[in-house]
Amino acid sequence: MMLLFLSNYQFEDPWFLLLILALPLLLVYYLRKEKQYGVMLGLPGVSRKQAPKNWKVWLKIIQPYSIILALLLLIVALARPQEIEKEEEIKAEGIDIFLTMDLSISMLAKDFEPNRLEASKQVALDFIEKRPFDRIGLSIFSGDAFTQCPLTSDHNVLKDFVRNLNINMFESQGTAIGMGLASALNRLKDSDAKSKIVILLTDGENNAGYIDPKLATTLAKELGIRVYTIGVGTDGIAEGPTGIDRYGNIVMGPTRVVIDEDLLQEMALTTGGLYFRATNIESLLSIYDNINKLEKTVMDVTVIQHKSDFFRPFLLIGLGLIVLNILLDFSILRSFS
Repeated sequence: MMLLFLSNYQFEDPWFLLLILALPLLLVYYLRKEKQYGVMLGLPGVSRKQAPKNWKVWLKIIQPYSIILALLLLIVALARPQEIEKEEEIKAEGIDIFLTMDLSISMLAKDFEPNRLEASKQVALDFIEKRPFDRIGLSIFSGDAFTQCPLTSDHNVLKDFVRNLNINMFESQGTAIGMGLASALNRLKDSDAKSKIVILLTDGENNAGYIDPKLATTLAKELGIRVYTIGVGTDGIAEGPTGIDRYGNIVMGPTRVVIDEDLLQEMALTTGGLYFRATNIESLLSIYDNINKLEKTVMDVTVIQHKSDFFRPFLLIGLGLIVLNILLDFSILRSFS
């Protein structure tokens, strides 16, 4: 039980623990010697069951075991148990990441459950959770674009921004891919991180804004910023917004999925990134996992150990038991000697 108690400790001089092997032999020797001199419970000519059981007799019976316990404690003290406190110092060379998300009305299409936008938000939240050491920002675009959250290491705040994304955040509808990318680049250009990336997600073609996506891509290349592009939408036809009725409600119906994959591929290839196509929630999750594996954060973990001696309690208790047994032999148990 004592060694089990010490399982969380380290011994400075563990070789002293070998002395424990001698304790059973010492106990056997001590018991035989006591029996030889007639101090065991059984008296001559009287069975053990008939022996008197006053407290002095029981005290004499347990005395050998208390001595062995005292020696065990002293051996443990000699081995110098030390409590180990470990601390980790993590120095992370993080990556600055900007999530750039399409909030056009077509993101309400239901080829993802419950729709493209909600599925994209959930996968983005999962990605953020897996990047604890990186600064991450969020820009959004529809007919216009703006930064929703600058680069931050406070991921709880960032995740709140992601959860609250909706298509009503823009008055003008459309898909301004070039402006969405430019918004992210404007925040990343002054970053001193060694690695900077943009993950741009859209479900359509560039049809709004005054910044050409190819011009924004050229700027990203000059700034050394990799762009990963993701096209979201099933192949063919999906149930999506087809218009707005006179009450202001969005009318849903069959719509053709049109994604400018050539543009997205060019944007990624030019900047050293990759283009992905997500046709369902599973493939979208896989895409973010792939990006997570491609963009590794450099970490330097230093483990610091603090040691503090813990032998004193064993030493004091062991010596106390030895002194107690000596006092008993010269007082209460003197008649047994």
